[in-house]
Amino acid sequence: MNQPLAYVHPGAKIAKNVVIEPFTTIHNNVVIGDGTWIGSNVTIMEGARIGKNCNIFPGAVISAVPQDLKFGGEDSLAIIGDNCTIRECVTINRGTVASGQTVIGDNCLVMAYAHIAHDCVVGNNAIIVNGVALAGHVIVGNYAVIGGLAAVHQFIHIGDHAMISGGSLVRKDVPPFTKAAKEPLSYVGINSIGLRRRGFTTEKIREIQDIYRILYQKNYNTTQAIGIIEAEMEATPERDEILDFIRNSSRGVMKGYSGNY
Repeated sequence: MNQPLAYVHPGAKIAKNVVIEPFTTIHNNVVIGDGTWIGSNVTIMEGARIGKNCNIFPGAVISAVPQDLKFGGEDSLAIIGDNCTIRECVTINRGTVASGQTVIGDNCLVMAYAHIAHDCVVGNNAIIVNGVALAGHVIVGNYAVIGGLAAVHQFIHIGDHAMISGGSLVRKDVPPFTKAAKEPLSYVGINSIGLRRRGFTTEKIREIQDIYRILYQKNYNTTQAIGIIEAEMEATPERDEILDFIRNSSRGVMKGYSGNY
């Protein structure tokens, strides 16, 4: 249902059962999938690819050009998966020549006033709370939760099932399955409640806790901790995911909490 008070460029590809409310503007080179609702006063710019059954609330701006002085006007995309909710005044910029796209996975909730910059990749089932700011090239894992007003430095990697407290300044990578809080941002335990809700067994949660005790609570350096975990802990997908994350971290992972800060 295309409202007569909305503007849709003739070159946009809109599924037949998409609802577009008044005063919305949809530019050329846009694709919107079945069952999606676009609220009033939304702006969807060139390069947007929006999946099925999404809800985009008033004031959102999707696929604006990057806020990057190196951007040279190259073609790029902002891709939003299926079943996503984008709340009021969210801004999602399209990619640059670095990767060519900004990607939001399926079943994500991006709350009001959040900003997702160029070349970010957000996994499936992630929750980005009100006022969160993701700088360029940030990677957010599946089922991650980023608390309100958190600011995430460029090139940061946040692992699957991680949970970051509101108002955090995220300067280091946050490994999977963890909770991060304090200032500077530090390990404060594993996200056991979230893992339980997603079907992780008590035994599996205990295994993850044991790995992070070695990493953060035994006074080993990272190299020592990785060696002990490999030698003493049975190889499992979760163990290997944690070790691979730490080995591949370009900015370094967050530290354990100390009351001396």
